[in-house]
Amino acid sequence: MSSVGQHRSHESAIGHVTGQAVYTDDQRLQAGMLHLHPVLSPHARARIVRIDVAGATAIAGVVTVITAADIPGENNTGTLKHDEVLLPTEEVSYWGQAIVWVVGTTEAAARLGAAQVVVVYDVLEPVLTISAAIAQQQFHSETKVMQRGNVASALSASEYRLAGEIEIGGQDHFYLETQTSWAIPDLEGNYQIYASTQHPSETQAIVAHVLGIPNNQIVVTCLRMGGGFGGKETQANPLAAIVAIAARKTGCPVRGRLRRDQDMILTGKRHGFLGCYQVGFAADGKLQALDVDLYADGGWSLDLSPPILQRAMFHIDNAYYIPHLEVRGRIVKTHKVSNTAFRGFGGPQGMVVIEDILDRVARTLGLPPDLVRERNFYHGTGETNTTHYGQEIRDNRISRVWSEVKTQANVAVRQAEIVEFNQTQTYKKRGLAITPVKFGISFTKTEYNQAGALILIYQDGSIQLNHGGTEMGQGLHTKMLQVAAQALGVSIHRFRMMPTSTDKVPNTSATAASSGADLNGQAVKDACETLKARLAAVAAQRLHLDTTTELIFADDKIYHPDHPTQLEFAAVVQQAYIDRVSLSATGYYRTPNIYFDAQTGKGHPFYYYAFGACVSEVEIDGFTGTFKLRQVDIVHDVGASLNPLIDLGQIEGGFVQGMGWLTMEELVWDPQGRLRTYAPSTYKIPTISEVPEHFHVHLLERAAQDGVIYGSKAVGEPPFMLAISVREAIRSAVAAFGQQPSYVPLAAPATPEAILRAIEEVQSPELAAAPDAALTLLTQS
Repeated sequence: MSSVGQHRSHESAIGHVTGQAVYTDDQRLQAGMLHLHPVLSPHARARIVRIDVAGATAIAGVVTVITAADIPGENNTGTLKHDEVLLPTEEVSYWGQAIVWVVGTTEAAARLGAAQVVVVYDVLEPVLTISAAIAQQQFHSETKVMQRGNVASALSASEYRLAGEIEIGGQDHFYLETQTSWAIPDLEGNYQIYASTQHPSETQAIVAHVLGIPNNQIVVTCLRMGGGFGGKETQANPLAAIVAIAARKTGCPVRGRLRRDQDMILTGKRHGFLGCYQVGFAADGKLQALDVDLYADGGWSLDLSPPILQRAMFHIDNAYYIPHLEVRGRIVKTHKVSNTAFRGFGGPQGMVVIEDILDRVARTLGLPPDLVRERNFYHGTGETNTTHYGQEIRDNRISRVWSEVKTQANVAVRQAEIVEFNQTQTYKKRGLAITPVKFGISFTKTEYNQAGALILIYQDGSIQLNHGGTEMGQGLHTKMLQVAAQALGVSIHRFRMMPTSTDKVPNTSATAASSGADLNGQAVKDACETLKARLAAVAAQRLHLDTTTELIFADDKIYHPDHPTQLEFAAVVQQAYIDRVSLSATGYYRTPNIYFDAQTGKGHPFYYYAFGACVSEVEIDGFTGTFKLRQVDIVHDVGASLNPLIDLGQIEGGFVQGMGWLTMEELVWDPQGRLRTYAPSTYKIPTISEVPEHFHVHLLERAAQDGVIYGSKAVGEPPFMLAISVREAIRSAVAAFGQQPSYVPLAAPATPEAILRAIEEVQSPELAAAPDAALTLLTQS
């Protein structure tokens, strides 16, 4: 029986629901373990005049206070650029920045000690918005450009032109398990780090860098994570570094776990974006030219902002062919948390911009938005099926998922029913929208597209499986067990999945970019093939065969189709040990044929694309601005699914998380730069009540992809963008409150307040006749 393609429950599902699954801070406390608590800045920007820790050290149970003076290596945890001071000594860069950390014998002692630390500040004026940063020329980077054709000329020649802008809010990761790290020193200057990290090798490197020791003296282990979503790709590093510094200073094991409010205050978010555009188009709605400036709010340090902005630029086209396109991108510097990776990695922000534009084009022309979208799809071969960065979309499935979801969702009938409903209702309106997704799969930094694995077979036939990916609830370990079982032809129950650790698989890439199964699956399969070849030679000898070419590994047996004897897998393993054949193997994989030239803005950065389409229907209450998501229909391309149950969960979860970003998760900073939404009481994420009763997800059939692990495709990030259809459905419902408005301005997120403002706008006489005065519609005579 095949192991891949089966509906298999998450390998830790029982542990999750019973509480037996062990996370970093669930381990038994080490003898003499110490605890941390931070002292946070009350200002978004200020000079540090003086730090006095005497009051803290006088508290019973306080062991010491970690300051910048205790850092033996470099006081910096920056990844792409060393611009991220771990403990500031001169200037505070954002509200809630950790100045020092108090170490205590108990959490309570550390917390009481932190309250006694005195820091004197000279308060400075912060820069808090993208617009303010642009005005003050506060940038982290120079302008990056991607282009195709002659935009200026095409705009001038276009029959219609529009100009406008859209501001897109950020998003907190709100993983269930907050940032957590343990550091356990030995007596020889080495450190075992347990961390909730998506990138153990980078955490290893950063801790070593801060301690001023080689990487080989640090072992980082990730047992599992209670969610990550990109928020533990780099953001796990500072806390891991702090516990390591404290362990070095005290000689004791040290643990650090952030409370929910501390986590939301200290860690980076999804980047807020500003998109400013000019678009040219024809009377049939086909785009002729697009000129866009994208500004990403990087926060106080660079973090991963350059590749995040780059992916937004890659995905400014979403699924649409635009003959003449120029997109420029720049990262602004503000006095807020350092924004970081989040599911989609900039792609969602780019897609929201183009979907906003297309809806506006459609309403300007009085055409259905879904028709305008469809007319602009990539299609055919050559130029019309090639992106603005020069990559041809091989195996283009956009039209296929689009037509399938329209049929399955019965779109035409429901659109007519909605028109009838809206004509009979004054204070409630419904809207329906369909949007596509084309998402590139690979790390855009080419060297990250590699993975390793280590498989150990023991004499009794049991197996340990190690690979470089991390498990954060997404089911990666489950899929890797299925891949290994399939490759070796044995029961999945033979395997023990080992925690991800840098002493088993070194130099790993982050589990990110939706590439976890693609990369690690190939590495696991490679290791299995090595072991399989060794075992095949042993089996052939026992069966008195001259060749191993036709041997079959299946159902825990090894046999030849023309031989009457079937050997037990465990028996062949035992014989291999007797014959002194190695029963361990490493595996390795690197993604082929990917490249990108940042200077020319051209290349082949993605190994393949994942496609999807979603129909969403909403109902808006005109009194409160609240909406109800009535029905969702999704067709999504996951190739030949390794595990349909896992993939369905990822699609549903990604969609709901995307809906939260676009409709309710609002990050609010006050004029002093203080985050006011740092708890569940003020920051609303979707709950079960927001999930529609009618939620239909269909995996595209007959969709195996060439050149990937067992024909499967990535599924972690692409479904997130399907939720753009909810925003567009809300826009459609808002439009029904007006008289066929030519423009429906809608904030992102579309909170109830934003929806009410949008209803007021579409009911204004001016908007019914023409776009907002700040925007332009120019018709070529």
